[in-house]
Amino acid sequence: MNVSDAIEHRISVRAFLDRPVAKDVVAEIITKAARAPSGGNLQPWRVYALAGEPLAAFKAAVAANPGGEPMEYAVYPPDLWEPFRTRRFVNGEQLYASVSVPREDKAARLRWFARNAELFGAPVGLFFCLDRKLGPPQWADLGMYMQNVMLLAVEAGLDTCAQEFWARYPLSVAKTVGLPEDHMVFSGMALGYRDAQHPINGWRSARDAPEVWSELHGFD
Repeated sequence: MNVSDAIEHRISVRAFLDRPVAKDVVAEIITKAARAPSGGNLQPWRVYALAGEPLAAFKAAVAANPGGEPMEYAVYPPDLWEPFRTRRFVNGEQLYASVSVPREDKAARLRWFARNAELFGAPVGLFFCLDRKLGPPQWADLGMYMQNVMLLAVEAGLDTCAQEFWARYPLSVAKTVGLPEDHMVFSGMALGYRDAQHPINGWRSARDAPEVWSELHGFD
């Protein structure tokens, strides 16, 4: 599989099969991903993987606290403006439409949102953290590390869903993985085998045409 194929295949999978992933496969993915670019070679990422009983206990603890915890950071800026507001709105409408949940059915939408806390049924939960004193450039480095993880997962026949949702549960994640106090939770990620029959995995988010967001100058 080449890189273009891996990028095309990668989606945010929101329904997984109840099929375990071998420890050595997970270890290989997170190890290879560390070749991600890193300014000054700071390698700011800190990665934790949960499966089996530890993951089950973690999910049970989170389920007992549906209101969440004080967030480490805002996932979106307040009063989101255009074109970002419309992109987010359309994305949400299309996602819920893929599982036949109408806008007026708030309860059903909340139930679907709550599936984030179950890692969408994935057998592995990855959590990405970094030192609190690091800044936006290192957050970008961590994002590139996560992209490597997602593409390497595709190469291994696996699928993922990156989840900034876990910024809602920084205390629970930190307690479960033993995160040092000077580190923060940036994101989680569900990892496993996609349920190809589930309708939500048949939906793909849209992308604007490159003319909207790119310019090329000085070419023949």
